[in-house]
Amino acid sequence: MELRHLRTFRAVATRRSFTRAARELGYVQSAVTAHVKALEADLGVRLFDRLGRNIALTQAGSELLRYATAILDLADGARAAIANGGEPAGTLHVSAAETLCVYRLPSVLEQFGKRFPEVRVVFEPSKSGTLDPTLRRELSEGVVDAAFVIEREHGDLGGLVAEPLVREPLMLVAKPGHPLAEAGEVRPADLAEESVLMAEKGCGFREVFEEQMAGVGVEPKAEVEFTSSEAIKRCVEGGMGVAVLAAVSVAEEVRSGRLVALNWSEPGFHVSTQMIRHRDKWLSPALRAFLATTNDILGVGKEPKQKVLGPMAMGSIR
Repeated sequence: MELRHLRTFRAVATRRSFTRAARELGYVQSAVTAHVKALEADLGVRLFDRLGRNIALTQAGSELLRYATAILDLADGARAAIANGGEPAGTLHVSAAETLCVYRLPSVLEQFGKRFPEVRVVFEPSKSGTLDPTLRRELSEGVVDAAFVIEREHGDLGGLVAEPLVREPLMLVAKPGHPLAEAGEVRPADLAEESVLMAEKGCGFREVFEEQMAGVGVEPKAEVEFTSSEAIKRCVEGGMGVAVLAAVSVAEEVRSGRLVALNWSEPGFHVSTQMIRHRDKWLSPALRAFLATTNDILGVGKEPKQKVLGPMAMGSIR
């Protein structure tokens, strides 16, 4: 087996597309097809089922993907160690949601960039910000080296390791002058006639809030879905309704008076920022340094440094 064939196979397997793999690797598509065919011929098995325009890993392909990821990680680690004297170098793929990219990770990235300028960090977008099936697969297949989620703390995750970093209080916010703004306490029943602006289903904030509402048998008049926390804040400022967001993401708006925090009555109104990686993932010098820097700045017991750079576009940070 040639390393370049394994690298091509992993790209096709993780991207579920010959076209996207070719784009990622900088090959023409015919070269990607040739590499996969050569690997199949070498092993004497079919690695993919071609289902019309879609592809799926065969059982043999799924098994090979685990080995290919480990082999390529070791090869990249050996190259980095020899070429850079063991100093962190190369590329890391990290997943995180919008709230964390804007309000928690800038300080981590700033310090990491200063300490380890030879490492390039590439962000993979996370819509829900939770450990959903897609993120589980990406961590298991090595597409993502580490992921940041913001939801309730996890228990046993099998092959994954979740490290709690920051306890994140949630906040129910409204436009100044809202009828509930002066209430000594806001109960679920008080929202029965309200429009509640929410992130999409699967979001950790939304799950906590909906469970608390359902626990007392109350449903808001309407739940309006958004894909962006920043959009939710602007709409609340415009008087479209109330919203549940991480307190860190609305601190500036509340401080400046653009939004007001309502006195939500229910206990346990919080989630947690957690860092997740695969238990068997080889800790390259770059990944080890990234985990250490994150713990340095956001680890349990640390006072998070909130360096807000504004909404950060997903993609390559350096």
